[in-house]
Parts: sequence; C-alpha cells; structure tokens
Amino acid sequence: MAHKSGFVNIVGSPNVGKSTLMNQLMGEKLSIVTSKAQTTRHRILGIMNDENYQVVFSDTPGVVNAAYKLHENMMDYVNTSLKDADILLFITDTKENETNHKETLERIKKLRIPVLCLINKIDLSDEEGVKERITYWSEQLPNAKIFPVSALHNFNIDAIWETILELLPESPPYFDKEAISDRPMRFFVSEIIREKIFIHTQKEVPYACQVEIEEYIEDADITRIRALIIVERNSQKGIIIGKGGEMLKRIGKEARKEIEKFIENKVYLETFVKVDKDWRASEQKLKKYGY
Repeated sequence: MAHKSGFVNIVGSPNVGKSTLMNQLMGEKLSIVTSKAQTTRHRILGIMNDENYQVVFSDTPGVVNAAYKLHENMMDYVNTSLKDADILLFITDTKENETNHKETLERIKKLRIPVLCLINKIDLSDEEGVKERITYWSEQLPNAKIFPVSALHNFNIDAIWETILELLPESPPYFDKEAISDRPMRFFVSEIIREKIFIHTQKEVPYACQVEIEEYIEDADITRIRALIIVERNSQKGIIIGKGGEMLKRIGKEARKEIEKFIENKVYLETFVKVDKDWRASEQKLKKYGY
C-alpha cells in the first residue's frame, strides 16, 4: 500500500464546534500538537500518524466579518487555508446559514479539492431540522460530501475519518513520525490568552507578548491553569496589568470564558506578567519559547 499524507484544514464560524471536532478526530492517537511560527503554510495543530498515513490537521480562527486588525489577520489565515488544503473540512451547525461568511462560502464553492461539509450539533436539533440543513447545504455546496455529526457525542466521526483516509493523496510524510507531545492543550490555551491581548492592547504591545502555560492540571470538575505573559519592557508590563490590575483582570476573565467553551470544563485561570527584555531579538530566547 502506498503511503498517504496531506493537510486537512478545518474552517467554520466561531462556536460551531471546530475544537471539539479536532479533539475527537485526534483521539488517543494524537502524536504532536505544536505551533510552527512564521511558516509558509499554517500553524500545525496536530499530526496523526499511522504506518500507512500521516494526517496534518490545521484548525483556523472562526470565520468572521473583519471589524478590526485582529479579525483581518484571522481572515488572512482562513483565506490561506483555503488555498493550502489537500482536504477541506467546512463545519457548520444546525442553526447556521451562510450569513457570517458569504465571501468565504463563495471561495469554497470554487475549490477543486475535496470538501466535506459537516453539520455539527445534530443532537440539539430534531430529525426534520437536520434534514432541512442537509438539503440546504447540498444546494449551497453541490460538490461537497455532506455529513451530519455530533462532535461532542462522537456521532459519525468514524465516517469522517474513513472519508479523509480515502481522499488523502499519496505522499511521503511531511513530518517526523516519531515526534510526540503529551501536553496538547497548552498551545490552544496560550493562543486564546494571546488573542485577548491583541484585542485589548494597541500598537507594539500585543506583538511583544508571548504566553507560556506554566501549569495545566485537569481534574474531573475543574481545570487549573497558570499562565505567564512575557513582555519586552516594563512599560508594556504596566499596560498589560493596567490601572489597579483592571486590564489583566479583563484579559483573564475573557480568556477564561473562552477556554471553558474550548475545553468544555470549568477553568481556574491565574495570569502573571514578566519582563524578558528584547526576547524577540534574541535567537537563544526565541528557541526557548519554541520559535
């Protein structure tokens, strides 16, 4: 059997279940979850390895109408993912239509790669509602394969896997098959926190920040996280903390809420700020932070 490898990119609006789907697809076979900064393709979120295949999953920010610079950056990444994918997973849910991403939908219609349209959260709808969504998306994306799924309850995920492996192109692996990571959630958590910094701070401050997860402890009813926000100068530290600690509280509060949605568990989040002078200009420090 010829070896198969390919990039499977996940696109969809916020809160349609992209992260839950990612976790289900990776399952216990997760080999590596990491961030490859400043690559020509995308950040690599997870690689699934088997003797006969390597699937490189790439999750994308939620598709939104750009209201400010952060959203423009997010949409640039989404648009890039439409060009780079070997297989595209377009995720919607039982209540969504094309309203949030008309331009993206038009691009998806023109793609020549395989597109799987996943209608998620069918457990929150009745049979008639699911049938209506299947008909709707079959008309919107006539060349796509349509799958009703419940990522949360692992419904129809096996069928998604079988289809991905069937459609995956023949290729040698793109990455070392032995590379592994035992802390896959830390990257996602650090990105959520960093996003909030981008939203609430201006000019050079968000670009000078690096988020490190020092502690990530999962219990049955709560996940405890200790996060360190690293900046380059004391003035940046003051901005991140804010008057009376209000900015840090705001960043922490909003990040905690989003992390809870992401991991589907209650979160206790502690955030601290540390100055590491000019870390972006130091090759040694860049390596230390995973770049």
